[in-house]
Amino acid sequence: MHAHSHDHSGQPHQQEQVLGGRATGILGLAVLATLVLVLIELAAGYAARSMALLSDAVHNLTDVPTLVISWLAMRWALRPPTQEKTYGYHRAGILAAFVNATVLMMAALFLVGASLARLRRPIEVHASLMLWVSLLALVINGGITLSVHRGRQDLNVRTVWIHNLGDALSNIGILAGALLIRLRGAHWIDALLGIAIGGMVLWSAQSVLRESGHILLEGLPRAMRLEAVVSAVLRVEGVQEVHDVHIWTLGGDLHALSCHVRIPDMHMEESEKILSNIREVLRGEFHITHTTIQFERAGLPSKALYMPAPAGRSAK
Repeated sequence: MHAHSHDHSGQPHQQEQVLGGRATGILGLAVLATLVLVLIELAAGYAARSMALLSDAVHNLTDVPTLVISWLAMRWALRPPTQEKTYGYHRAGILAAFVNATVLMMAALFLVGASLARLRRPIEVHASLMLWVSLLALVINGGITLSVHRGRQDLNVRTVWIHNLGDALSNIGILAGALLIRLRGAHWIDALLGIAIGGMVLWSAQSVLRESGHILLEGLPRAMRLEAVVSAVLRVEGVQEVHDVHIWTLGGDLHALSCHVRIPDMHMEESEKILSNIREVLRGEFHITHTTIQFERAGLPSKALYMPAPAGRSAK
Protein backbone atom coordinates (compact mmCIF):
# COMPACT_ATOMS: atom_id res chain seq x y z
CA MET A 1 0.00 0.00 0.00
CA HIS A 2 1.30 3.42 -0.97
CA ALA A 3 -0.12 6.79 -0.05
CA HIS A 4 1.23 10.14 -1.12
CA SER A 5 0.47 13.29 0.84
CA HIS A 6 1.19 16.90 0.04
CA ASP A 7 0.30 19.56 2.61
CA HIS A 8 0.80 23.29 2.22
CA SER A 9 -1.20 25.27 4.75
CA GLY A 10 -2.95 28.33 3.33
CA GLN A 11 -3.01 30.36 6.54
CA PRO A 12 0.78 30.80 6.85
CA HIS A 13 0.87 31.83 3.19
CA GLN A 14 -1.81 34.49 3.78
CA GLN A 15 0.08 35.82 6.81
CA GLU A 16 3.27 35.86 4.75
CA GLN A 17 1.50 37.91 2.06
CA VAL A 18 0.37 40.53 4.60
CA LEU A 19 3.82 40.80 6.20
CA GLY A 20 5.48 40.77 2.79
CA GLY A 21 3.26 43.61 1.57
CA ARG A 22 4.23 45.77 4.55
CA ALA A 23 7.92 44.92 4.12
CA THR A 24 7.95 45.92 0.44
CA GLY A 25 6.53 49.34 1.28
CA ILE A 26 9.13 49.89 4.01
CA LEU A 27 11.96 48.74 1.74
CA GLY A 28 10.79 51.08 -1.03
CA LEU A 29 11.01 54.08 1.30
CA ALA A 30 14.36 52.83 2.61
CA VAL A 31 15.78 52.85 -0.95
CA LEU A 32 14.90 56.53 -1.41
CA ALA A 33 16.23 57.54 2.01
CA THR A 34 19.50 55.65 1.47
CA LEU A 35 20.05 57.20 -1.97
CA VAL A 36 19.66 60.70 -0.51
CA LEU A 37 22.05 59.83 2.31
CA VAL A 38 24.68 58.46 -0.10
CA LEU A 39 24.64 61.68 -2.13
CA ILE A 40 24.96 63.81 1.01
CA GLU A 41 27.83 61.73 2.42
CA LEU A 42 29.73 61.68 -0.87
CA ALA A 43 29.50 65.47 -1.19
CA ALA A 44 30.30 66.05 2.49
CA GLY A 45 33.12 63.49 2.50
CA TYR A 46 34.77 65.18 -0.47
CA ALA A 47 34.33 68.65 1.05
CA ALA A 48 35.56 67.58 4.49
CA ARG A 49 38.28 65.27 3.09
CA SER A 50 36.98 62.62 5.47
CA MET A 51 37.87 58.99 4.70
CA ALA A 52 35.30 57.88 7.28
CA LEU A 53 32.45 59.73 5.53
CA LEU A 54 33.55 58.53 2.08
CA SER A 55 33.85 54.98 3.39
CA ASP A 56 30.44 55.22 4.99
CA ALA A 57 29.02 56.59 1.73
CA VAL A 58 30.41 53.56 -0.14
CA HIS A 59 29.02 51.38 2.64
CA ASN A 60 25.59 52.94 2.24
CA LEU A 61 25.92 52.78 -1.54
CA THR A 62 26.24 48.98 -1.28
CA ASP A 63 22.96 49.07 0.64
CA VAL A 64 21.17 50.55 -2.39
CA PRO A 65 21.43 47.39 -4.56
CA THR A 66 20.86 45.41 -1.37
CA LEU A 67 17.59 47.21 -0.71
CA VAL A 68 16.51 47.18 -4.37
CA ILE A 69 17.19 43.45 -4.77
CA SER A 70 15.53 42.75 -1.42
CA TRP A 71 12.51 44.84 -2.40
CA LEU A 72 12.18 42.95 -5.70
CA ALA A 73 12.73 39.63 -3.92
CA MET A 74 9.98 40.38 -1.39
CA ARG A 75 7.58 41.19 -4.24
CA TRP A 76 8.59 38.03 -6.15
CA ALA A 77 8.04 35.92 -3.03
CA LEU A 78 4.39 37.08 -2.96
CA ARG A 79 3.77 35.72 -6.45
CA PRO A 80 1.88 32.40 -6.57
CA PRO A 81 3.43 29.15 -7.85
CA THR A 82 3.35 28.52 -11.60
CA GLN A 83 3.67 25.44 -13.79
CA GLU A 84 7.40 26.20 -14.14
CA LYS A 85 8.04 27.59 -10.62
CA THR A 86 6.03 25.03 -8.63
CA TYR A 87 7.40 26.30 -5.30
CA GLY A 88 6.75 29.91 -6.22
CA TYR A 89 9.45 32.55 -5.78
CA HIS A 90 10.36 32.08 -2.12
CA ARG A 91 13.99 31.36 -2.99
CA ALA A 92 14.32 34.78 -4.65
CA GLY A 93 14.85 36.32 -1.21
CA ILE A 94 17.54 33.78 -0.29
CA LEU A 95 19.34 34.33 -3.58
CA ALA A 96 19.18 38.09 -2.99
CA ALA A 97 20.68 37.66 0.47
CA PHE A 98 23.55 35.59 -0.99
CA VAL A 99 24.31 38.20 -3.68
CA ASN A 100 24.02 41.06 -1.20
CA ALA A 101 26.45 39.48 1.26
CA THR A 102 28.97 38.83 -1.54
CA VAL A 103 28.82 42.48 -2.68
CA LEU A 104 29.21 43.69 0.90
CA MET A 105 32.33 41.60 1.49
CA MET A 106 34.01 42.96 -1.66
CA ALA A 107 33.11 46.53 -0.67
CA ALA A 108 34.47 45.95 2.83
CA LEU A 109 37.84 44.78 1.49
CA PHE A 110 38.06 47.94 -0.61
CA LEU A 111 37.24 50.13 2.42
CA VAL A 112 39.89 48.49 4.59
CA GLY A 113 42.56 48.85 1.89
CA ALA A 114 41.80 52.52 1.24
CA SER A 115 41.71 53.32 4.95
CA LEU A 116 45.05 51.60 5.59
CA ALA A 117 46.61 53.79 2.90
CA ARG A 118 45.11 56.89 4.54
CA LEU A 119 46.31 55.76 7.99
CA ARG A 120 49.91 55.76 6.72
CA ARG A 121 49.44 59.29 5.37
CA PRO A 122 46.76 61.06 7.42
CA ILE A 123 45.42 64.42 6.21
CA GLU A 124 43.40 67.15 7.93
CA VAL A 125 39.64 66.68 7.86
CA HIS A 126 36.72 69.06 8.46
CA ALA A 127 35.46 67.73 11.81
CA SER A 128 32.36 69.95 12.10
CA LEU A 129 30.92 68.90 8.72
CA MET A 130 31.82 65.29 9.52
CA LEU A 131 29.91 65.56 12.81
CA TRP A 132 26.67 66.96 11.40
CA VAL A 133 26.53 64.57 8.45
CA SER A 134 27.15 61.55 10.69
CA LEU A 135 24.30 62.72 12.91
CA LEU A 136 21.96 62.92 9.91
CA ALA A 137 23.10 59.48 8.75
CA LEU A 138 22.43 58.06 12.22
CA VAL A 139 18.83 59.32 12.11
CA ILE A 140 18.21 57.78 8.65
CA ASN A 141 19.93 54.43 9.26
CA GLY A 142 18.49 54.14 12.75
CA GLY A 143 15.00 54.76 11.38
CA ILE A 144 15.39 52.07 8.69
CA THR A 145 16.76 49.60 11.26
CA LEU A 146 13.79 50.11 13.58
CA SER A 147 11.27 49.91 10.71
CA VAL A 148 12.44 46.44 9.58
CA HIS A 149 13.21 45.12 13.09
CA ARG A 150 10.00 43.08 13.42
CA GLY A 151 10.50 41.23 10.14
CA ARG A 152 14.13 40.21 10.70
CA GLN A 153 13.21 36.48 11.08
CA ASP A 154 13.16 36.40 7.29
CA LEU A 155 16.74 35.98 6.06
CA ASN A 156 16.31 38.57 3.31
CA VAL A 157 14.86 41.18 5.69
CA ARG A 158 17.52 40.23 8.26
CA THR A 159 20.16 41.09 5.66
CA VAL A 160 18.72 44.61 5.38
CA TRP A 161 18.40 44.84 9.18
CA ILE A 162 22.04 43.81 9.70
CA HIS A 163 23.25 46.22 7.02
CA ASN A 164 21.46 49.22 8.48
CA LEU A 165 22.25 48.29 12.08
CA GLY A 166 25.90 48.23 11.07
CA ASP A 167 25.44 51.57 9.32
CA ALA A 168 23.90 53.09 12.44
CA LEU A 169 26.74 51.78 14.64
CA SER A 170 29.32 53.15 12.20
CA ASN A 171 27.55 56.52 12.29
CA ILE A 172 27.90 56.54 16.09
CA GLY A 173 31.60 55.81 15.68
CA ILE A 174 32.03 58.57 13.12
CA LEU A 175 30.17 60.98 15.40
CA ALA A 176 32.47 60.14 18.31
CA GLY A 177 35.53 60.34 16.04
CA ALA A 178 34.50 63.76 14.75
CA LEU A 179 34.24 65.03 18.32
CA LEU A 180 37.73 63.71 19.14
CA ILE A 181 39.20 65.24 16.00
CA ARG A 182 37.54 68.56 16.82
CA LEU A 183 38.79 68.53 20.43
CA ARG A 184 42.22 66.90 20.05
CA GLY A 185 43.10 67.34 16.37
CA ALA A 186 43.79 63.59 16.00
CA HIS A 187 43.10 63.34 12.26
CA TRP A 188 44.40 59.74 12.08
CA ILE A 189 41.15 58.70 13.82
CA ASP A 190 39.32 59.27 10.53
CA ALA A 191 41.32 56.52 8.77
CA LEU A 192 41.01 54.24 11.79
CA LEU A 193 37.24 54.57 11.61
CA GLY A 194 37.36 53.57 7.95
CA ILE A 195 39.19 50.36 8.89
CA ALA A 196 36.71 49.64 11.70
CA ILE A 197 33.71 50.15 9.40
CA GLY A 198 35.18 47.80 6.80
CA GLY A 199 35.92 45.15 9.42
CA MET A 200 32.39 45.40 10.79
CA VAL A 201 30.93 44.92 7.33
CA LEU A 202 33.08 41.81 6.79
CA TRP A 203 31.95 40.35 10.11
CA SER A 204 28.23 40.92 9.47
CA ALA A 205 28.28 39.82 5.82
CA GLN A 206 30.01 36.49 6.36
CA SER A 207 27.22 35.16 8.61
CA VAL A 208 24.54 36.02 6.03
CA LEU A 209 26.67 34.54 3.23
CA ARG A 210 27.15 31.31 5.17
CA GLU A 211 23.47 30.97 6.08
CA SER A 212 22.10 31.80 2.62
CA GLY A 213 24.58 29.39 1.03
CA HIS A 214 23.45 26.69 3.45
CA ILE A 215 19.82 27.19 2.42
CA LEU A 216 20.62 27.26 -1.31
CA LEU A 217 22.38 23.89 -0.85
CA GLU A 218 19.16 22.48 0.70
CA GLY A 219 20.75 22.20 4.14
CA LEU A 220 18.81 21.28 7.27
CA PRO A 221 17.38 24.40 8.99
CA ARG A 222 19.90 25.55 11.60
CA ALA A 223 17.52 25.41 14.56
CA MET A 224 16.38 21.88 13.72
CA ARG A 225 17.82 18.43 14.47
CA LEU A 226 17.07 15.59 12.08
CA GLU A 227 17.05 13.02 14.90
CA ALA A 228 14.48 15.05 16.85
CA VAL A 229 12.13 15.31 13.87
CA VAL A 230 12.33 11.59 13.08
CA SER A 231 11.87 10.64 16.75
CA ALA A 232 8.75 12.82 16.94
CA VAL A 233 7.25 11.10 13.88
CA LEU A 234 8.11 7.66 15.34
CA ARG A 235 6.08 8.54 18.44
CA VAL A 236 2.92 8.79 16.33
CA GLU A 237 0.83 5.66 16.89
CA GLY A 238 1.01 3.29 13.92
CA VAL A 239 4.37 4.51 12.61
CA GLN A 240 6.91 1.68 12.51
CA GLU A 241 9.76 3.22 10.56
CA VAL A 242 10.81 6.49 8.97
CA HIS A 243 13.43 6.75 6.23
CA ASP A 244 14.52 8.76 3.19
CA VAL A 245 14.00 11.95 5.21
CA HIS A 246 14.75 15.35 3.68
CA ILE A 247 14.14 18.71 5.37
CA TRP A 248 14.94 22.05 3.78
CA THR A 249 13.96 25.72 3.74
CA LEU A 250 12.00 27.16 0.83
CA GLY A 251 12.42 30.76 1.97
CA GLY A 252 12.04 32.80 5.13
CA ASP A 253 10.51 30.56 7.81
CA LEU A 254 8.82 28.22 5.31
CA HIS A 255 10.23 24.72 5.92
CA ALA A 256 9.50 21.63 3.82
CA LEU A 257 9.85 17.90 4.48
CA SER A 258 9.61 14.73 2.46
CA CYS A 259 9.96 11.19 3.83
CA HIS A 260 8.86 7.56 3.61
CA VAL A 261 6.87 6.17 6.54
CA ARG A 262 6.28 2.46 7.13
CA ILE A 263 2.92 1.53 8.69
CA PRO A 264 0.94 -1.73 9.15
CA ASP A 265 -1.37 -2.88 6.35
CA MET A 266 -4.69 -1.10 6.97
CA HIS A 267 -7.63 0.62 5.29
CA MET A 268 -7.02 4.03 3.75
CA GLU A 269 -9.36 5.71 6.25
CA GLU A 270 -7.15 4.54 9.13
CA SER A 271 -3.95 5.57 7.37
CA GLU A 272 -5.40 9.07 6.85
CA LYS A 273 -5.63 9.43 10.64
CA ILE A 274 -1.95 8.56 10.98
CA LEU A 275 -1.12 11.04 8.23
CA SER A 276 -3.10 13.79 9.96
CA ASN A 277 -1.31 13.10 13.27
CA ILE A 278 2.11 13.24 11.58
CA ARG A 279 1.24 16.56 9.96
CA GLU A 280 0.10 17.97 13.29
CA VAL A 281 3.33 16.92 15.03
CA LEU A 282 5.50 18.43 12.29
CA ARG A 283 3.51 21.66 12.22
CA GLY A 284 3.20 22.05 16.01
CA GLU A 285 6.69 21.04 17.14
CA PHE A 286 8.88 22.08 14.21
CA HIS A 287 6.82 24.62 12.18
CA ILE A 288 7.11 22.40 9.09
CA THR A 289 4.00 23.25 7.04
CA HIS A 290 4.95 21.91 3.62
CA THR A 291 5.08 18.09 3.77
CA THR A 292 5.25 15.25 1.27
CA ILE A 293 4.82 11.85 2.98
CA GLN A 294 4.76 8.47 1.30
CA PHE A 295 3.39 5.45 3.16
CA GLU A 296 4.87 1.97 2.73
CA ARG A 297 3.33 -1.33 3.87
CA ALA A 298 5.13 -3.14 6.70
CA GLY A 299 7.23 -6.05 5.51
CA LEU A 300 8.60 -4.39 2.35
CA PRO A 301 12.40 -4.18 2.13
CA SER A 302 13.79 -0.88 3.38
CA LYS A 303 15.98 1.35 1.22
CA ALA A 304 16.70 3.78 4.02
CA LEU A 305 18.87 6.82 3.49
CA TYR A 306 18.35 7.71 7.15
CA MET A 307 16.97 5.35 9.79
CA PRO A 308 17.49 6.16 13.48
CA ALA A 309 16.68 3.57 16.13
CA PRO A 310 13.02 4.09 17.10
CA ALA A 311 12.63 5.57 20.58
CA GLY A 312 11.62 2.88 23.04
CA ARG A 313 11.72 0.16 20.36
CA SER A 314 14.39 -1.81 18.55
CA ALA A 315 15.02 -0.90 14.90
CA LYS A 316 13.74 -3.40 12.34
